[in-house]
Parts: sequence; C-alpha cells; structure tokens
Amino acid sequence: MSRDRREDLLVTLPRHEAPVVLVDNASTDGTVAAVRAALPEVTVLLMERNVGSYARTVGVEHAGTEFVAFADDDSWWAPGDLARAAEIMRAHPRLAVLNARILVGPEERLDPVCAEMARSPLSGSDLPGPALLGFVACGAMVRTEAFLAAGGFDPVVRFPGEEERLSLDLAAAGRGMAYVDSVTVHHHPSTRRHAPEQRRTAIWRSRFLTALMRRPLAEVGRVIVEAVRTGAPERRGLLRALPDVPAALRRRRPVPPAVREQLRVLAESAA
Repeated sequence: MSRDRREDLLVTLPRHEAPVVLVDNASTDGTVAAVRAALPEVTVLLMERNVGSYARTVGVEHAGTEFVAFADDDSWWAPGDLARAAEIMRAHPRLAVLNARILVGPEERLDPVCAEMARSPLSGSDLPGPALLGFVACGAMVRTEAFLAAGGFDPVVRFPGEEERLSLDLAAAGRGMAYVDSVTVHHHPSTRRHAPEQRRTAIWRSRFLTALMRRPLAEVGRVIVEAVRTGAPERRGLLRALPDVPAALRRRRPVPPAVREQLRVLAESAA
C-alpha cells in the first residue's frame, strides 16, 4: 500500500524476497509508471481514489496465497524472515497474525511498541510468542483465510489505526495474534509523513469509529469525552469522523464478553 512515495518504493521494493503486490492509492507523483518501468516483476494495482488501508485488503484478495506479509513503502522484511515467519504460521494453526520485531531507522532501534507487545499480559500457550490484541500492519504476516473471514481492513476506518477493529474481530472469532521476536522487519520512516498534529487527528478519527463499531456505547462516550478534553487535534478527529458515522453504525457489532475481558486485562496492565 502506498501513495505519493515513488522514491521510497524504488528503494524498498527490490529488498522483498517474495512476489510483491503493490496497491497504489491514486498517487499523483508518477509512482505507478516508475515502478512498472523499473520493476516489471511487481504486480501493481491502481486504486481510483485513496482508500487508505482498505488497499491492503484488495492486495490480499489479489494475492490468493496462504499467507500475506504486509510492508509499507518504507519497510521491508529481513533476509530469510518471510520464509521463517511462514514456517511459524504453519506450525501454529490458530495463529492469524504474526507481528515481527520492528527495527527503526539506520540505527536499527527497537520500535517501542515491540517492547510493549513483548510484555503482553494476555495468555495464549498455543502461540509462538506473547499473545496480542493488536498489531502493527507494516510488520505483520497474516493468514489469508482468517484475515478475509474477519473482514480485512475496512473502508470505514481506512488509516491510521486500522489494526484495532480487525484485531477485535479476529479475537472474537477465536483467532490468535502473537509477537515473535525471532523475525525482523526494518522500518525506515519516510520523510513524506504527516505532521504530528495531523496524525493525532487521524488516529482519533479511527479510534472513535472503531469504538462505534465494536465497543459498548458507554465506552464510545468515554472516547468522545477523552477526545474533547485532550486537545484540538483530537476534537478535529471526532469532526472528521462524522461523515463515516452512518457506515460505522451499519457495521456495529459489539465484541463479546471474552474480548472485553482481554481489553480489561490490557487496560489494567497499562495502568
């Protein structure tokens, strides 16, 4: 999945060790032509408009493979680790999402979210690592059947924060997610990124819409109150979510008690 990051793609795409499906979100910088000219072996799917992370769902459907590893235009899997991750997935049939260790930048510092995942208090003795109720899309491999059965990434949340709703639905279906430190993804963040305030706005838009689709109404109310109290970017996130509220309500299906219990355990651990 990419949009207007032609130069990043021309650097990262050759690093991938498996067939690549690039879903382009209506780039305007010549990405599609440049990739097709430089890397004709890459399958390029062109979206007519920016559909955010739903583009990944389109890519998974097109790939048709048992597993799909995600990478952003500024990330790639370490040599040999795609095959290693697939072996781990085959050995653990309940595992729907494997989250790799993510090393950031040329200095290869561990992404702080990986340390959090490694400390997960959730149980999952049949999984290859700490059990999760979330993941980071740029460093994850998914089991295609489980991913699509749970709806994939949806066109309502879009991006960023697209992992939360999918994770809740996978957990509700009894599927497993785990952090596996023995496989690695490299992430060199692009210089073409949203400003911090813009990202906060986008994250809170996604957080509200996900809550509306999957959380009890009381928790939806708490998300609204927290956003209002936190700051202007968060309040803008609520406002930007308004056009998608009808679609979110049509997809509303609150998670079952077992998943709410996992959310409670995580909240208490974070506190």
